Amino acid sequence: MGEPWRNTPSWELTRDISEVTGEDLPELLLRTPGERLRRTDLAQLAVFTVSVIAHAEAVRRDALGGRAAACAGHSLGEYAALVAAGALTVPAAAALVAARGRAMRRAAEAKEGTMGVLVAAPLAEVTALTGRMRADGCEVWVANVNAPGQTVVSGAVEAIDRLAGEAPSIGAKLIRLQVGGAFHSPYMAPAADALRAALKDTAFAPAHLPVVANVDAEAHAGDCDWPDLGTRQLTSPVLWEQSVRTLVGPLGCRRLVELGPGRTLAGLVRRISPDTEVVSLDGPGALD
Repeated sequence: MGEPWRNTPSWELTRDISEVTGEDLPELLLRTPGERLRRTDLAQLAVFTVSVIAHAEAVRRDALGGRAAACAGHSLGEYAALVAAGALTVPAAAALVAARGRAMRRAAEAKEGTMGVLVAAPLAEVTALTGRMRADGCEVWVANVNAPGQTVVSGAVEAIDRLAGEAPSIGAKLIRLQVGGAFHSPYMAPAADALRAALKDTAFAPAHLPVVANVDAEAHAGDCDWPDLGTRQLTSPVLWEQSVRTLVGPLGCRRLVELGPGRTLAGLVRRISPDTEVVSLDGPGALD
């Protein structure tokens, strides 16, 4: 992920993030084997770093195409969005990402879980099915509402296995995800408790661009409780489809710019709001 950005001026952010987190970010982004990057805390730092480098370089080159109206990020991406919005400095956000990743890793090691994505089923039917399964003693919850026909579920390994067999009953197919735990579910409650203190000790700017939060899909500026929103995010579903509708609806965004590795979010946006222009700035070449 880091290779395309290593010769840009914004690469210097890796030094700042390394100092704050105690991890060697250039090593992590350029030479770390994929197996090591399966560690939740390291993967999160890597994605966050590339995202803020991409944003910094886009701003430096004036590549965003005008004044930004609002920001949003998917799960971990919310921290990069808070940087882009002016709510957090890069070092402050990096410290939170490191604390969040460590807490999530500990919680996942304490209670094994996994995740899967259900494709081709309406959210209402996924919600009803997981509700019936919980009533039957299975621990499984909706974790991400990504786009129409794409809902991520989270919970016990055996519950996700059973859900794979139940999925055809609602016209869906379950694809297992290679993740280190049952994220955005009650399994992350210990991580939320650990992160709460770090969030409360962090200074958020009193005023900043609106950021659409994962937990409620509403726009929040400086007059909100980001420590509460960030804590709730770990155990609550990521309402990404609703967040995009907030951006293109009440906030009036007509062009969405994805910053960071890959083009996953752009694909989701096209499914949610086909008439909205969306651009992925996933490498220096795309900034031109």
